[in-house]
Amino acid sequence: MYIFSFIFGSIVGSFLNVCIYRIPEDKSIIFPPSSCPNCNKQIAFYDNIPIISYIILLGRCRNCKNPISQRYPLVEFLTGFFSVILFKAFGLSIEIPIYFVFVSSLIVITFIDLRYQIIPDVITLPGIAVGFLASYFLPYGILNSMIGILVGGGSLLLVAAGYQLVTGREGMGGGDIKMLAMIGAFLGWKGVIITIFTGSFIGAVVGSALMLAKGKDTKYAIPFGPFLAVGAVVSLFFGDAIIDWYIMGIWMR
Repeated sequence: MYIFSFIFGSIVGSFLNVCIYRIPEDKSIIFPPSSCPNCNKQIAFYDNIPIISYIILLGRCRNCKNPISQRYPLVEFLTGFFSVILFKAFGLSIEIPIYFVFVSSLIVITFIDLRYQIIPDVITLPGIAVGFLASYFLPYGILNSMIGILVGGGSLLLVAAGYQLVTGREGMGGGDIKMLAMIGAFLGWKGVIITIFTGSFIGAVVGSALMLAKGKDTKYAIPFGPFLAVGAVVSLFFGDAIIDWYIMGIWMR
């Protein structure tokens, strides 16, 4: 089952690569079939096997020999990896397809935000609706999901408004706000809190290191979506343990 989960996930990852490439370009994710972005040669089915084809082709297009981005096997591997982890964490349950859709959307958002510094509404807005409807089948329920949407979107909206009021410039895009609302829809309000703290901490560490390495000041733009995605994944798999650890720490003081 683990092998099957990885194969299934990597196949979905191949489709996610199409989304990552085409959504920012406002192109259809269904038609036409995949082709080399350099020579436009349609990719044969035997050259489109997740991970394996990249290795066989040595990372180059069969037709024009142009290098293929390492993002393709990375996304396929990550999607397969999380498919296995989800199966291990939740077993054969209704939660697996719901959270698999959630994690897949986070992967697409992460790679689009890293390259284009945008978080497409075509992912987050439907994601909010899907997360809210799916919460009926999840342990925390619809009410928690609704609060998560309000807390997620509302908290970042307040932060963004406050930052702009104090500094006079935009420090957070609307895409981040909608993304956190989507996270709240899938994980509830507790998941939002863990996502914010975890994502902000990792973002501060990585962002400071990047600014020092590149010699930039605090105006240097760093996409926040990937850090929110990491925080959401941490919350999904370790949220309950983190909350229990925190409560236990309070009681022992």
